[in-house]
Amino acid sequence: MPVDDILLEAEDKMLKSEQFVAHEFAAVRTGKASPALVENIVVEVYGSQMRIRELAGITTPEARAIHIQPWDVNSVHPIEKAIQKSSLGLNPQIQGKTIRLFLPELSQERRVQLTKHIHKLAEDGRVAIRHVRRDAMELLKKEKSAGTIPEDDEKHGEKELQKLTDDYIGRIDKHVADKEKEIMTV
Repeated sequence: MPVDDILLEAEDKMLKSEQFVAHEFAAVRTGKASPALVENIVVEVYGSQMRIRELAGITTPEARAIHIQPWDVNSVHPIEKAIQKSSLGLNPQIQGKTIRLFLPELSQERRVQLTKHIHKLAEDGRVAIRHVRRDAMELLKKEKSAGTIPEDDEKHGEKELQKLTDDYIGRIDKHVADKEKEIMTV
């Protein structure tokens, strides 16, 4: 396998790791309403499991409010139960066919907990990126020992891999800084 292919494959996997971390961060409650907080909550309905975004329209009419408008009236109570079971700590209120969620101010203690949580998610992302780098390095060594690439190409590939790794870890660190600022803003 050529060095460029190894690097492209590694970059693709690193990008997916970064995107996963960014997606996970979107679901972390910051005191500001966002559909991402609830859209992936799994609901037991119709004898199967579905996400809220597949069952309802989600809007944020105010800075601290989320409205969930189920497309089927029969899914109102299952959605309510799923939100209550979630780790968000929100208490849904049903008004007719609409489920309303109000996000209270975050306490300082909760802000610290959320900050620790995002740091853990970020570290998981960094570890995934380092695993991609390790696997690509092993592949480069294997190709060199098989004689399909010269040693100079292997060394160049290793340097490029390290640049990619540093870039994607830097991106995750930027996501952490942005999210931490968002959480700590009162």
